[in-house]
Amino acid sequence: MLTILGFAMIATFLVLIMLKKMSPIAALVLIPALFCVAVGQGAKLGDYVIDGVGNLAPTAAMLMFAIVYFGVMIDVGLFDPIVRGILRFCKADPMRIVVGTAVLAAIVSLDGDGSTTFMITVSAMYPLYKRLKMSLVVMTGVAATANGVMNTLPWGGPTARAATALKLDAGDIFVPMIPALGIGLVVVLLLAVVLGRRERKRLGMLTLDEALATGTAAEPETVLVGAGGGSDRIRKNSGGAGAGTGTGAGGDAAEHPAADEDTDADEGFKGLDPDRATLRPKLYWFNAGLTIALLTAMIMELMPIPVLFLLGAALALTVNFPHMPDQRARIAAHADNVLNVSGMVFAAAVFTGVLSGTGMVEHMADWLVGAIPDGMGPHMAIVTGILSIPLTYFMSNDGFYFGVVPVLAEAGAAHGVSPLEIARASLVGQPLHMSSPLVPAVYVLVGMAKVEFGDHTRFTVKWAALTSLVVLCAGLLFGII
Repeated sequence: MLTILGFAMIATFLVLIMLKKMSPIAALVLIPALFCVAVGQGAKLGDYVIDGVGNLAPTAAMLMFAIVYFGVMIDVGLFDPIVRGILRFCKADPMRIVVGTAVLAAIVSLDGDGSTTFMITVSAMYPLYKRLKMSLVVMTGVAATANGVMNTLPWGGPTARAATALKLDAGDIFVPMIPALGIGLVVVLLLAVVLGRRERKRLGMLTLDEALATGTAAEPETVLVGAGGGSDRIRKNSGGAGAGTGTGAGGDAAEHPAADEDTDADEGFKGLDPDRATLRPKLYWFNAGLTIALLTAMIMELMPIPVLFLLGAALALTVNFPHMPDQRARIAAHADNVLNVSGMVFAAAVFTGVLSGTGMVEHMADWLVGAIPDGMGPHMAIVTGILSIPLTYFMSNDGFYFGVVPVLAEAGAAHGVSPLEIARASLVGQPLHMSSPLVPAVYVLVGMAKVEFGDHTRFTVKWAALTSLVVLCAGLLFGII
């Protein structure tokens, strides 16, 4: 019964948010509370929620101070050169912009933290997508999938969990998987090309005219973008069908719900204004050094990540804005993002707390493992790879790697399957995992991009699942799994 109710609870949550019948926060709180009562454990709901909040409190603290830190870095101009560099590469071509999104997300993912990746990627790319009326779900989908592939780095989490659960060396798990993960990144880049070409067809061909220094009344189609300065301007070619309308030819409007929404807000959108008062050009190298030191400390695990971001945010505010009114203004400027993301994390704590506390997760895992035919024993690595795709979406990484993977490894060992193969196969589902409603970082992504979580889910799941399957097939082809 708990197995059925567990799957029913997850399905109800996904359906309601994808149909936009409930907000994610309300759904994360009310649906598990209802199912907790349905299984006859309503009296223990408070205990389950407190346990869930306790487990996710460090994550919420990390996100709160990380948003403040990177918000300050954006304010003072640390990422302006990145925007200018990407703009020069993209040449205002939608296809190049989507490819640039994938490349930037993959590079920044080297720090091993999804929230950091999404904050930097959205900060750099959001101005381009908004000014060109591009679909924002394309940005979130490509960024999440690229980060999912890179999330398999030994310091990213899943590999370390698999190594710990099966008492293996993380390097022995990860290094042989590099070719398959490389194929996964190639798939993400190809996906970016395909989606970018669709955006180009929908919007019309766009080109960058760097020779233009100023706009005139006779040239209303010229629009300043991002932090590109006075020379970076975009001109829409007159030949593109539907250029700039957000609904052009191709019939893709239904799949790009974020492309033509919020036009009133876009009129006042200025991206990374190159003349904003918060810029601190004289402190650029201090801020760059501080950020590099912070990311290095994260990778080396010198301190818990929440502590690092707390210290980093306090130092960044004090040095860049020494006057108290300025500090309060910067904190207030980012309070909306902080409240939305931290609120979402604590709401997710209700969901995970009920799933774990009622025993639904364990019963779901046991049912799935028990449903595997005995004849599949010698192919348990393949089974693990296939199961990792839905299970890491519906479960936390902790639940999957510490609860399910050891059982799969034990079943595989009885048929001569190496635990290393099981561990490597368990990484396959990470591209889809990064869009799971149980991953706090995804709320940073959709929150900063101003995309509905349901829209992001509908758009991303199919592409992320395809990427995961390609990684699995590559692992089989190379003899890694």
